[in-house]
Amino acid sequence: MYLIALKMLFNDKAKFFGIVMGVTLASLVITQQGSIFTGIMTRTFGTITDMSYPDIWVMDRKVQFIDDVKPLADTKLFEVRGIEGVASAVPLYKGMIRARMDNGTFQNCNLYGLDDSSLIGGPGVMVEGRLEDLRRADSVIVDLEGAKERLAKPGPTPDSPRVPLKVGDTLELNDHRAIVVGISKGSRTFQSQPNIYTTYSRAVTFAPRERKLLSFIFVKAMPGEDVYQLCARITERTGLAAYTSDQFKLLTINYFLKYTGIPINFGIAVSLGFLVGTLITGFMFYSFTIDNLKYLGTLKAMGTGDGKLMAMIMLQALTVGVIGFGLGVGIASFFGTSMKETQLAFRLTWQLLFASGSAVVIICMLAAMLSVRKVIALEPAIVFKG
Repeated sequence: MYLIALKMLFNDKAKFFGIVMGVTLASLVITQQGSIFTGIMTRTFGTITDMSYPDIWVMDRKVQFIDDVKPLADTKLFEVRGIEGVASAVPLYKGMIRARMDNGTFQNCNLYGLDDSSLIGGPGVMVEGRLEDLRRADSVIVDLEGAKERLAKPGPTPDSPRVPLKVGDTLELNDHRAIVVGISKGSRTFQSQPNIYTTYSRAVTFAPRERKLLSFIFVKAMPGEDVYQLCARITERTGLAAYTSDQFKLLTINYFLKYTGIPINFGIAVSLGFLVGTLITGFMFYSFTIDNLKYLGTLKAMGTGDGKLMAMIMLQALTVGVIGFGLGVGIASFFGTSMKETQLAFRLTWQLLFASGSAVVIICMLAAMLSVRKVIALEPAIVFKG
């Protein structure tokens, strides 16, 4: 009986194609828009991901996300170092600075000042140069995307391509000369500004003068120390906020979910994909069932029960669902792969695949339920009339 159901489905090529396209469209929109949303949310904490060394990030209590820097007094660093369970604590400067290129143009950049002795928090992947080169006078490291795009120099002629920033080139940071000694590769951030790394002492020299310049404190816990208990201890002793990397990522994500329109925009797109897919699939599957009602009525007259007929319809719905889901996810994955080297944020996770698959199952079940009602109410004798 199930083989007959599949033959009925595949032999009606026009309806079969229409149903599959409806499911494919829904799967494609849900997966693609969901992946872009996930990619954007991942970029919001890209800096935290790249700076994976610290067990704990210590900051002002009012910090809401990674770019919401509220400077601390330098004395806080010594307070944290004196707390039981802290193996090491180093400073990090994070701020915005305007870079002036050789041709006189300006570009806002993220400036990171790393601990002078350990250089903890520096980029993990160096394309050119070495992290240790930051100890040279006036040295900075620039991320690859910034060097190729926003900090690239104009070509020799108006029509020629821009020339990427390279090792040995110079920048002017707040009227201070900076020499590029390395090119790094890291995660793209939400703001997509170029990242410039230097030492902490040099960063506070580059930065506009303020009374407080310490942005974050990186804490490494002693071996065997419970990091959550240590976070609580730091907060109690210093009055500062202390988060693990995962907690800080979650804090950042929650801020963007709560205070920006990103989830609403993508939620509408995903909802429209689900709605359109449901309508197209439901209409086409109902039309397919009506066209094959005489065959289902014949089977019913021959003694096939309603349960068996319902199972046949469910099998047809799940079959087109699997095919449509595979096509939709495949197209979305191809799209994401082809845009990998662009600025598009795209991150396809197994959780998103599960959510997209669940949505497709719901669409198929809704479409099948429309048809099941017609089949259950069918009187076999009607098939043999006239």
